[in-house]
Amino acid sequence: MPSPSQPPRVGFVSLGCPKALVDSERILTQLKLEGYDVVGSYEDADLVVVNTCGFIDEAVTESLDAIGEALAENGRVIVTGCLGAREERIREHHPGVLAVTGPQRYEEVLGHVHAHLPQPHDPFLDLLPAQGVKLTPRHYAYLKISEGCNHRCTFCIIPSMRGDLVSRPIGEVMTEAENLVKAGVRELLVISQDTSAYGVDVKYRTGFWNGRPVKTRMTELARALAGLGAWVRLHYVYPYPHVDEVIPLMAEDGLLPYLDVPFQHASPRILKLMKRPANAEGTLKRIQAWRAACPGLTIRSTFVVGFPGETDSEFEDLLGFLEEAQLDRVGCFAYSPVEGAAANALPDPVPEELKEERRARFMAVQEKISAARLKRKVGRSMTVLVDETGKNGAIARSSADAPEIDGRVIIRQGAKLKPGEFVQVRITRSDAHDLWAVPTGLRVAG
Repeated sequence: MPSPSQPPRVGFVSLGCPKALVDSERILTQLKLEGYDVVGSYEDADLVVVNTCGFIDEAVTESLDAIGEALAENGRVIVTGCLGAREERIREHHPGVLAVTGPQRYEEVLGHVHAHLPQPHDPFLDLLPAQGVKLTPRHYAYLKISEGCNHRCTFCIIPSMRGDLVSRPIGEVMTEAENLVKAGVRELLVISQDTSAYGVDVKYRTGFWNGRPVKTRMTELARALAGLGAWVRLHYVYPYPHVDEVIPLMAEDGLLPYLDVPFQHASPRILKLMKRPANAEGTLKRIQAWRAACPGLTIRSTFVVGFPGETDSEFEDLLGFLEEAQLDRVGCFAYSPVEGAAANALPDPVPEELKEERRARFMAVQEKISAARLKRKVGRSMTVLVDETGKNGAIARSSADAPEIDGRVIIRQGAKLKPGEFVQVRITRSDAHDLWAVPTGLRVAG
């Protein structure tokens, strides 16, 4: 326990997706606001909070291991996050945790911290920046616009953990975004479980930001964010009709020409079993229309192979879709049963060996597509955002690259560049994932 002259110290472990990372940032912001110190090691902490992931079996195992490590190294552990929705699973493995809460239970987490580590009497409110505590590098930040999801995809248990869609008030979202940009953030990554559905739960009601009315709707939000002067990147966008309205903003440089759309499959029957939109032909037409309206558009997606009942023919259809769609960035997962998911009860499971074989074939096709699309960029000039620098050069990203999931732009002569700086470069070579470049000598205002 802390001495009377020393503020209480909390260690924090954050696992899972960017949405969970934002949850961690909110909890840490409030802890700092209340005068707690946040420390980076188990031995310096008076207790440890572990924010868990529980979406797939590998994530559950990682979360349980992290809780076990925190208990072994510190002994006083509070658990929150998605796996916290299954408290019995946690206590079965780790009965010694102090408390367990589910995702988005910020006040409950803080209440447990207060109970086991009383808060200081005189918090210094003026020491907390307006943008709060961020766990990302200073120059980019995730902006979460809603919680939960109204979809009932058979392979997913997110709604059972995080509930139905709850959109954040648009004025609150815009104020947070504005504070982040004022604090030096150069890129805002818009995230949710379903970004296209923003505002559906409140019937797109009108909110207010800086005294002017703005509808709680993705299109209006995108337009408002585009005016802040930072890069704005849209993630987890379902291909609803109103997404078409956003594409012209990207063509005019208001938003990054980038869409992260989780298509998941191309077979109508498999999509129906997944309870996903089941019109692959319509999807191809949408992609063509988007690229016609914004030729520089980057489309990223994720797919699942080996879903229960997937036939050889349906997998071949998926490869055909991939060849025709020519997506820029693609991730692929072999289907993995998730405890509590409806898909577990479907007949005709695909053998593990065949799942992995299909995943490897899928990624081999996509690698060729990606290599060809990146090769077209050789010789071009483009603006990039520097992420890190060293004596051998710099690592940056173009508008086509989200942090940690997409490719990189490797700048050979960029040792004097600074993280968070926009620079103009000329692309000199490429491979299936990354680009190499040299600076043109031009710094770009941003």
